[in-house]
Parts: sequence; structure tokens; C-alpha cells
Amino acid sequence: MAEFKPFDVSTAQGFLIQHHWGVLATRRKNGGLQMSPITVGLDSEGRAIISSRETAFKVNNLRRDPRAAVCTFTPNFHGGGWVQVNGSAEIVSLPEALATLVYLQRQVYGEHKSWPEFRERMVREKRVIIRIAIESFGPKVRG
Repeated sequence: MAEFKPFDVSTAQGFLIQHHWGVLATRRKNGGLQMSPITVGLDSEGRAIISSRETAFKVNNLRRDPRAAVCTFTPNFHGGGWVQVNGSAEIVSLPEALATLVYLQRQVYGEHKSWPEFRERMVREKRVIIRIAIESFGPKVRG
């Protein structure tokens, strides 16, 4: 088990820059939770960012109720640490989303082999950016 160390928002943000695998929780129309595996990064303003399709249930859920929670963890899952961030989500559609989609690609995967191909795929897949303002985070204590 990893040693527990309380952290502040900048530590949580640093974790999102280095670790990209996580789960996003949103609210369904009936109030129930929906969880989706996601790839997450951090934008230049300190917000969690996720790429999705315009038609995805998580996007529809967030348009209706912007409350979101993201749990991000290390690739080895157990013992490597994790962080949860919570906040209000905003959906950014194309063409405004394109620069952030490129930014997220570079942060998570590095340079794409063909940026024109990448941009065409983003348009074809009707990609959006889910941008989450970090209003709270954890863990702050070990229970």
C-alpha cells in the first residue's frame, strides 16, 4: 500500500498531468450514477479535461446536470496512488474544442503521426471536450 500523504489542489493537478486513466461519474436522468472509463488530462487553467463524443451518454448527462467526479489512478492501480476531483463540467464542442483536443493528445500520448488525420478523425467522430473545474479533491485523510 502506498504511503498516505495529504495534498493540496496543485498536487491533485500534478497527478492528473502524470496519470491519465480514470473513471468519470455523472448523473443519469433518473438521478442514478453512470460511470465511464476515461482518459483525463489537465488544461493550462488547471481544469480536468476529457475527450468524448458529442452523442455519448456522459455528455448528455453533463449537459443536463453538470456535476462530475473523476477518480484517476496509476497504471498499476493498487499501491500507486489515486486522486478524486469533483466539480462542474462544461462541454466544449467543435470547432472550439479542437485546440484542446490537440493539447490533450500531446499531454497523454505525445505527438500524433499525422495531425491532419487526427483533426479529420475528431470532426468525423464529433469529438467534444469535457472541462471540469476542480472545486474539491481528495483524498485528504486516510480512513
